[in-house]
Amino acid sequence: MPKDGEGSSSAFVEVEFENQTLRTQVKYKDLNPVWNEKLVFHVDDVADLPYRTVEVIVYNERKSGNGRNFLGKIRITGSSIVKEGEEIAQIYTLDKRSLFSHVRGEISLKLYLTTKEVSTEQKQNQKKQKKMFQQQQKQQMNMNSSSSMFPLTQQQQKQMVQKIQQQHQQQNNQQNQIQQQQGKPIESNGGEMKPVVITTGPGSGINHTPNPVPLGSAHGGGGNGFHGFNEFSLKETSPHLGGGAMHKDKTSSTYDLVEQMQYLYVKVVRARDIPIMGEVTAEVKLGNYRGFTKRHGSGHPEWDQVFAFSKDCIQSSVVEIFVKEKDKDDFLGRVWFDLSEVPKRVPPDSQLAPQWYRMEDKKGDKLKGGELMASVWFGTQADEAFAEAWHSNMHFDGLSSIKSKVYLSPKLWYLRVSVIEAQDLVPGEKGSGMMRFPEIMAKVQVGNQVLRTRVASATANRSPSHPFWNEDMMFVVSEPFEDYLMVSIEDRLAPGRDEVLGRILLPVAAIERRLDNKPVISKWFSLDMHYNNESKVSNRFGSRIHLRVSLDGGYHVLDESMMYSSDARPTAKQLWKPHVGVLEMGILGASGLMPMKIKEGKGSTTDAYCIAKYGQKWVRTRTVVDSLAPKWNEQYTWEVFDPCTVVTVGVFDNCHLDKNITVGAGVRDCRIGKVRIRLSTLESDRVYTHAYPLLILHPSGVKKMGELHLAIRFSCANMANVLHMYMSPQLPKMHYVQPLSVSQVESLRYQATNVVAARLSRAEPPLGREVVEYMLDHDSHMWSMRRSKSNFFRLVSVLSGVISMGRSLEAIRSWQKPVYSVLFLLLFLVLVFCPELILPTVLLYLSILGIWRFKSRPRHPPHMDIRLSHAETVYPDELDEEFDTFPTSRSAEMVRMRYDRLRSVAGRIQTVVGDLATQGERFQALLSWRDPRATFLYVVLCFIAAIGFYVVPFQVVVALWVLYEFRPPKFRNSLPSPALSFFRRLPSRADSLL
Repeated sequence: MPKDGEGSSSAFVEVEFENQTLRTQVKYKDLNPVWNEKLVFHVDDVADLPYRTVEVIVYNERKSGNGRNFLGKIRITGSSIVKEGEEIAQIYTLDKRSLFSHVRGEISLKLYLTTKEVSTEQKQNQKKQKKMFQQQQKQQMNMNSSSSMFPLTQQQQKQMVQKIQQQHQQQNNQQNQIQQQQGKPIESNGGEMKPVVITTGPGSGINHTPNPVPLGSAHGGGGNGFHGFNEFSLKETSPHLGGGAMHKDKTSSTYDLVEQMQYLYVKVVRARDIPIMGEVTAEVKLGNYRGFTKRHGSGHPEWDQVFAFSKDCIQSSVVEIFVKEKDKDDFLGRVWFDLSEVPKRVPPDSQLAPQWYRMEDKKGDKLKGGELMASVWFGTQADEAFAEAWHSNMHFDGLSSIKSKVYLSPKLWYLRVSVIEAQDLVPGEKGSGMMRFPEIMAKVQVGNQVLRTRVASATANRSPSHPFWNEDMMFVVSEPFEDYLMVSIEDRLAPGRDEVLGRILLPVAAIERRLDNKPVISKWFSLDMHYNNESKVSNRFGSRIHLRVSLDGGYHVLDESMMYSSDARPTAKQLWKPHVGVLEMGILGASGLMPMKIKEGKGSTTDAYCIAKYGQKWVRTRTVVDSLAPKWNEQYTWEVFDPCTVVTVGVFDNCHLDKNITVGAGVRDCRIGKVRIRLSTLESDRVYTHAYPLLILHPSGVKKMGELHLAIRFSCANMANVLHMYMSPQLPKMHYVQPLSVSQVESLRYQATNVVAARLSRAEPPLGREVVEYMLDHDSHMWSMRRSKSNFFRLVSVLSGVISMGRSLEAIRSWQKPVYSVLFLLLFLVLVFCPELILPTVLLYLSILGIWRFKSRPRHPPHMDIRLSHAETVYPDELDEEFDTFPTSRSAEMVRMRYDRLRSVAGRIQTVVGDLATQGERFQALLSWRDPRATFLYVVLCFIAAIGFYVVPFQVVVALWVLYEFRPPKFRNSLPSPALSFFRRLPSRADSLL
């Protein structure tokens, strides 16, 4: 597109890859430039290349090198880069940088990976280009770029990366050392440095339809670690669910959404007539696998323990049970079973009854005394003994943190405290002799939650001993109510120095509960006087405080983000409605997990387990030790009260398996990734079997940590009840009758998360705080440049439908296709003169459009999208900022640079918001007489138009106006219309801004 004001452009291309920026020469006064230049970039890690992008931007160089204009850009993923010898010229259409960019044209490129060394001449050229870029970058820092939402971000990031590159390198080295010490995943380079070669070809001025490679497409492939973006997409799987039970009736199998796993169960119950009275234990041996019971110190020990051996790891034809004395290798007796004779059990058959067996000695002879009660059978994970059994892959004795468990979130309540007023307060000893006006406030505390009222203002009708506040405060408490509500009256003597004038303690369990918005009766409470370090002073002066306290059960206490809420029921059970469906989930397994730790003698490995959360029910699968492709095959069920809810499944690495580590010793389970599924996107009674990518954002960029295999089914008995839910409010009635502010909701959600995390950390095995916070999106409110970009482009995508409709109307108005223009005008005239057909026609069109789109409906559940999240194009400094602590722990120079970048982004947002406000103020100025001449003209025109509309039918006016606007282009004037010119001349309040 011409950008120099003279009908031409002086174009050059700037290419950026991994903080390396090179540019071509300038082709002056040429709208079809040809460069044929080779730009070489170094690739540190070839395996990481598919997750990186190449950004190609075309600029117009202004006269005398004074800045540049944006001509278009493309962004190419590393997955589309092929090996040398396979490259072909690809034609790409230049994209806009923002919604308001004006771009036209195409560019042809060749991209390929080579292992050839860079020549000395090319190195010198690169150094020259780098110096040119740095000089131009300094000039650009003080200039405005073309209209983009984030125009200065990339430039400031490039500067920042150059300044703090050494600092980042030191941080990465320190981080790698820490990861090696903590056993976290270590990211290694993919061998030697390899350059990516980008060759720029001629800009295409030919009017044909190109076939550009779309962002995220898999192009090329092969070895060297190349993977397409389909690696980040959803994959449909075909597991053998329930051993074929998915084709049977649902009631025939409880585990019809998982693959059957065969186990050999050995139950050791007790022994009798043991010849010694010391501590004895039973050892179960199957090939190389050994399991031990607890020690028992009597002649008739009772163990009652079950051992489970996976059928895949059976390496022997017999299973043996030895009874041994404490710390001795010799056994007192032995019982063995031939596996070919072991029976099979299929639930709901009753359990196999244990029997007494005479034990043998070392020679195989039966002992005269000594018997063992045991039972052996083959079964599946549906067996009742599976959950509490010792498993062959545990390698640990009595370690509960690897078994599957079900947790329940505590029932949360909102505690509302209204501090109204106080009476007959007496100044304390510290403030009684000071000539000053007391600054009285009330402090309310429940557990670790503390809130304060404002300082009571002085009025003519109230003395300092009778302060008045009338403020509401909200807290989160959980059942069972063990905390106390403490309200204290304090006098602020100086900043940081408060003196307690009196306080009360109320047990939360004794507070009145309400289910609706009916007001609770307020009460006066006597205050205990101020405290000293030894004892409490009695209330001799009758100081009182007026409170209104209630437990509000009509609200739903939000402990997770409303966007991903899994439950919206009120706290009080009396207000619950019957469930409308059932969610069944089979957690099958995972594949391709990244190694998360290094174990001595075992190398890099992962001890993975899953957490699934829906409503109040959390489930935790067992931990599969030392496996990068764990198989869980565990099935769980939830009742569904609202189909428009989300179930969240997370995968973690268990870091508590070291015997030397105690719970609470600062060890945190590592995140591997999570999956969210909205139930309303699932068809009823259909089984979805997919492999979901596990994506996580590291300080080095987005990483695929593996794939999670799930089987999901949402069933509803009555479809009418489900459809009725769509007509009901999403939250309980109290949220609309007595709404909470946005700041209150965020503060209470933070408190609720802390309460849930504290309660689940006291379970056995405990759920760590890091697990709970990750599942509840605890840090979703934190600032992130990446999230801001993502939300902005989501908004642009929403507006693109309106823009495309406007383009279609403009195409009809410009008479590019006269047949369509004539048909549109005929349809419009029919609707104008038959207005009763407008609404039915629109509704019929929407119905037909919906039916037409049924065939292209989504067939898979939604999943994490790295392109929508802008995770594949995020810059290193943006990632460093996102993973920074709050408050920041970075250097002052880095914080200053980020603050300047934030100011630049906020400045663009400020400009857009100001422009929208200006247009609205111009509408207001039509009748405000701010511009008396303009208002006079508008009033006169409105009066004339009123007479005209009274005389001429409205349909005729509209028809004539549209016909005038849609007249052929040769009958039009290129100048703005008088109405638009009049509107642009109206004043706004921007004139009054400083």
